[in-house]
Amino acid sequence: MPTYEYRCEKCGQKFERSEGLSEHGSARPRCPKCGSERVAQVLTPFYARTSRKS
Repeated sequence: MPTYEYRCEKCGQKFERSEGLSEHGSARPRCPKCGSERVAQVLTPFYARTSRKS
């Protein structure tokens, strides 16, 4: 499951949340610190982990 990073627009708290791809489009997470629904996704670099050694 992908992990997405969010930032609360009310208090500035950054937090991560694991969401399925179908859930991500409709989910509106709340800030764990203040409970606000005014959160914005923070764009972060993508990287993949594999079990094979390079």
